[in-house]
Amino acid sequence: MENDELIAAMAGGDDTALRELFSRHAPWVAARLRAVLPAADVEDVLQETFLAAWRGAGGYRLEGAGGWLWGIARRQAALWLRRRGQPEASLSAVGVTHEPQTADPVEAALSRLELADAVEALGPVGSPQRETWRLMYVEDRAVAEVAELMDVPEGTVKSRAHQVRRLLREALRRHRPLRDGSGR
Repeated sequence: MENDELIAAMAGGDDTALRELFSRHAPWVAARLRAVLPAADVEDVLQETFLAAWRGAGGYRLEGAGGWLWGIARRQAALWLRRRGQPEASLSAVGVTHEPQTADPVEAALSRLELADAVEALGPVGSPQRETWRLMYVEDRAVAEVAELMDVPEGTVKSRAHQVRRLLREALRRHRPLRDGSGR
């Protein structure tokens, strides 16, 4: 099922569609949130993001699931920061180009390294997967626009985007510390 179909199913109350959308997109959304939030807040904002996506699925207008979800995540991050006494954190301040807002510089450096390592798993700069990642998930471009820019069919872009998400998930899982001896 494509992302647009999943969002339509969510709008109809299908919680399985929400779980699938979360599985596909939570790793990269969390990675981007780590760039602007203290590490301890990322999971909470991620949950708020997908809850807001569930509630707002009926208003989705086929603008590209990645950009739509990141827009929701940015708003949720800004609200989260404001609630914690950082009123200067506006929507425009919550973006991927800012340094992490964490009290622990080691944690911030590790987050940047984890993301850089995950991106390296996509291949060299200019490779099809890396370029697809950059256009879709960094620049938030729609599938049709990416297809035009890369001069490939939309189906190829969708297939590459699927590969990108899988590769990023695998790479980010390698960095996830175990919370206790049980792996949870």
